[in-house]
Amino acid sequence: MPQLAGHLQVRAAARFAPEAAMEKRAREVMTPNPACCTPTTTLDLVAKMMIQTDCGEIPVLDVNDRVIGVVTDRDIVCRVVAEGKNPMAYTAETCMTHPVVTVSENTPVDQVVATMEKHQIRRVPVVDDQGGACTGIISQADIAWKRPKDQVGELVREVSRDANAARNE
Repeated sequence: MPQLAGHLQVRAAARFAPEAAMEKRAREVMTPNPACCTPTTTLDLVAKMMIQTDCGEIPVLDVNDRVIGVVTDRDIVCRVVAEGKNPMAYTAETCMTHPVVTVSENTPVDQVVATMEKHQIRRVPVVDDQGGACTGIISQADIAWKRPKDQVGELVREVSRDANAARNE
């Protein structure tokens, strides 16, 4: 029985420990080595990457592996398909969202969440501290699995809020 009591004390201590002592970093919650493309990758190939990796955003990298933009499934639909354009005839560069918001591998997760809320983004590429190369990506789902429910709810609420409605408040 003493082992169980000690186990419960450890769990209780962890639950009430100061958040700073348990602060996770971006590298601990990111999906490492995400599928990436170049500016010249055609959008049909970008869409196939999304299907193969079950993701909705592909970082666009320059020759030094630095993130210069991102292509989301929504970018392809709204900027190309809905305009009646053929995705095979357009490249990531013509459709990507840029400039891109990124976070460092060492960014505290609370700051990652704040960045996503501020910029109303559902995913954020993670870059290394040396040359800014893409090392991972963090999605709302990554946050949902590793953060308290109230923080996840706030992230979803802030990312999903209507920018026009927010300006009129």
